[in-house]
Amino acid sequence: MKFDNILSEINGFGKFQITLVLIQFLSRVTLPCHFLLNNFMAAVPDHHCNVSALDEEGVFKSLTPEQKLAVSIPSEGHGTLSSCHMYSQPQYQNLSGSNSGKDAFTVPCQNGWVYDNSTFKSTLATEWDLVCSRKGMNKATATIFFIGVMVGAPLFGFLSDRFGRRPLLLVSYIMSMTFAVLSAFSTSYVMFVIMRFFTGMSLAGISIICIVLNVEWFSMEHRTFSGIIISLDWTIGNWILVGMAYLIKDWRMLLLAATSPLILATIAWRWLPESARWLLVKGRADDAHYYIIKCAEMNKRTKCLATITPTALLESVENEDRKYNFVDLFRTPNIRKLAICSGIVWYGVAFTYYGISLNITGFGLNPYLTQFLFASIEMPMKVGVYFFLKKIGRRPGQMWTLLLTGLCLFINIFIAKEKWVSRTVVAVLGKAMSEASFTIVYLYTTELYPTVVRQNGLGYTSFVARLGVSLSPLIMLLEDVWYLLPQVIYCAVAVGSGLVVSFLPETLSIRLPEFIEDIEKPRLESTRRKEIQ
Repeated sequence: MKFDNILSEINGFGKFQITLVLIQFLSRVTLPCHFLLNNFMAAVPDHHCNVSALDEEGVFKSLTPEQKLAVSIPSEGHGTLSSCHMYSQPQYQNLSGSNSGKDAFTVPCQNGWVYDNSTFKSTLATEWDLVCSRKGMNKATATIFFIGVMVGAPLFGFLSDRFGRRPLLLVSYIMSMTFAVLSAFSTSYVMFVIMRFFTGMSLAGISIICIVLNVEWFSMEHRTFSGIIISLDWTIGNWILVGMAYLIKDWRMLLLAATSPLILATIAWRWLPESARWLLVKGRADDAHYYIIKCAEMNKRTKCLATITPTALLESVENEDRKYNFVDLFRTPNIRKLAICSGIVWYGVAFTYYGISLNITGFGLNPYLTQFLFASIEMPMKVGVYFFLKKIGRRPGQMWTLLLTGLCLFINIFIAKEKWVSRTVVAVLGKAMSEASFTIVYLYTTELYPTVVRQNGLGYTSFVARLGVSLSPLIMLLEDVWYLLPQVIYCAVAVGSGLVVSFLPETLSIRLPEFIEDIEKPRLESTRRKEIQ
């Protein structure tokens, strides 16, 4: 009897699985709070040069605040003050309405900046003056965080395949809290980015282990539901982030608040089960039997336990002493093709998703409302994704969500910024398609890779994805080259990765492969087609 059949007998979707999802909710809700935190923590409020040093001049000192700005800072389009430049000498003729000051010599801000604190009390930009010539350092805070996630994904993938899903989750919880708190109390920019790097590395464990643990405990017919239900944590976490950011204007306190759910997650960890499927692959039948019994008892399916013995469990899945690593993802033809294609798809999904999610300005709305709209569209989209995946399949769902994301990005290239309503509608639709592609890719990937390298596979693809995420914020700096270049790049990547999906196999209603040999067998494709039919 196969393990999937045993899981169906003890109810692969019951109280045990629901408890598993709820326990993991406490940690997963933290992910969007951290991954999208830069939208608020690194926000750049309106600012202009600090001209208080000119108060020593007698004439300047007698002017009103508005007049001081008029004679010391040039105006840009629509009458707004320049953010990065000031006159080398006060232009008093501007007070009389003369235009002679327009051609006056300007210099970069000499004595820092004055920031508008009406929306944000304190951000990274205001803390360390990460504006104007230093704006790249502000964007780099997100990039460095995601580089940490990129490093942590394969590391936690390898360790959780070696030592188990459960213990590595606890390690991830504790490390994430430790480095997040140290980030909040950073005394310098360098200390902050180093701590954020390690925070991202630690959170990667939660990101990739939870989804695998869920899928491995749900029966075949409920795997689609498990993939969608756990993705709702991201939507709820997104809403929580908007609420916290609206109420907490200081970036340090906001960072601590975003991390606080991990305290409850660490307490609830004691009730989290290990993956019985992983235990069996490792030959630990007695431990697997213990969790199978707990699952059957919670799901009220104890009648079938007489036939489910440790020996029967071992027979349900072969086990071997060999230790697998990342090299095994490229050792044989089929899994090599799978690894390359899935890596490209993950890169495209993550690159476009964060390209949209981390750039919430330019739509005529305040950042809180824009973020709320982006989060709210996710819920109905995920409901639609569930029915699509259940009836149509993973491959067409993954392909079309990426292609439609690219289409929305393409359309927005031709919509003028003044038409902010149209731009917002198209952007929200693009965000919905992008979120759908991210929801599908997690489930799809866990079904593609065998159990012995599933965490390695998810760690590898997450590594490639975070490479894309790390570059995504920096792409916006290319606006200085051509203001449409970032949108063109995001669009091209979405379409290109969507087309690569056609090289991946369908996994709807297919048993999870246990070993690499299961996807290398020549007869596998015909077997899969029969099962689908």
